[in-house]
Amino acid sequence: MRKLAMLGGGFIGRFYTDSIQGYRNKDKVVSIYARREETATQFAKDYNVKHWTTDMEEAIAHPEVDVVCVALPNNLHEQAVLLCCKHKKAVICTKPLARNAAEAKRMLEAVEKAGIFAGYLEDLVYTPKHIKAHESVMNGALGRILWAKSRETHPGPHSNWFWDMEQAGGGCMLDLGCHCVEIARSYIGKDIRPVEVMCWADTQVKPIDAEDHGIALVKYENGAIGQFEVSWTFRGGMDLRDEVMGTEGTIWINSFLRTGFEMFTTGKGADYVAEKAESNTGWLFPVGDEMNELGYNHMFMDMFDAIEEGREAKETFYDGYVVNCILDACYKSAKTKQWEPVQLDIWRGKTGVTKDGHLVEYDADHYLVKEEMTHYGAKKLILKEKATGKFIERVEK
Repeated sequence: MRKLAMLGGGFIGRFYTDSIQGYRNKDKVVSIYARREETATQFAKDYNVKHWTTDMEEAIAHPEVDVVCVALPNNLHEQAVLLCCKHKKAVICTKPLARNAAEAKRMLEAVEKAGIFAGYLEDLVYTPKHIKAHESVMNGALGRILWAKSRETHPGPHSNWFWDMEQAGGGCMLDLGCHCVEIARSYIGKDIRPVEVMCWADTQVKPIDAEDHGIALVKYENGAIGQFEVSWTFRGGMDLRDEVMGTEGTIWINSFLRTGFEMFTTGKGADYVAEKAESNTGWLFPVGDEMNELGYNHMFMDMFDAIEEGREAKETFYDGYVVNCILDACYKSAKTKQWEPVQLDIWRGKTGVTKDGHLVEYDADHYLVKEEMTHYGAKKLILKEKATGKFIERVEK
């Protein structure tokens, strides 16, 4: 059984607590910290938490607490993690790990120096669909991964601090791109180094200083490409989609907006439909088990099992640091409008990886370009002559 201090009593803190106290049926939030007293007391009442406080260190230092869950605005993550290091408490931190790579690096070095467990709460790599897709990729069903694309768009976040550059550290790319970057990394290989990025970002709709729309390409050392599309300007709800393409196959995933559950209602009796849903009338797309579909259940199970088994979680502070480094390069590229290198002061993956060979040998004299069955029953081959480079057709009946 894990006894937690929840830092943050807002939207994500409540989502986390619903999952923590429901999935393994043995973990409990025993202390709640919030910046406003009314938030802390309401949370304590709703979740039957005996201890509440507006003093962050008091919650972390509470004698019953053995794990601290950071569900706070981005600018408070480092402060919370350093207090966990001071009191030698295991810490799990929401995404993004930090506002930038420099903060993330300090947090990573602090938890490793303190010798405490540190898990990165990147829920979207724990969704049931992602887990199944990732297993297929690891088993070679798609062959060599060439391209991994992830999209997260919605009308904008739910709390005021997200819109403030100082507190958030960025706009939709930091808020949503952190998910997308890590999804692509998991398919391409987290031990494959990201080398450079090309990014476009702009403020198209919202009256903010940060970007509300961004698109980026992330080039990896083995020649694979990661791509993300993120927006706070998309109308119609929350759209979570991933695509993975390899030499032997393709995976398409729709995680949220169109999942096979569709409902029409005039609005009578309708209330909450799904996170970021914009309407409760007309054709709606409810989500059957929101906490499970967003990965929270599997994420916390992995975190707590990892603590009890004395191992690292699937997602660590190091992963959060790498994501922040990639996003720093994206922000720089959006300004310079050029490919920008990913600056990684700490790299623990493979080195000197070369682009995988792509030539498929057909016979001693030819490479295979394409093979297909025609509508008239013949098999057509497109071949390339090794000696001349000439492309030829061969039809086999």
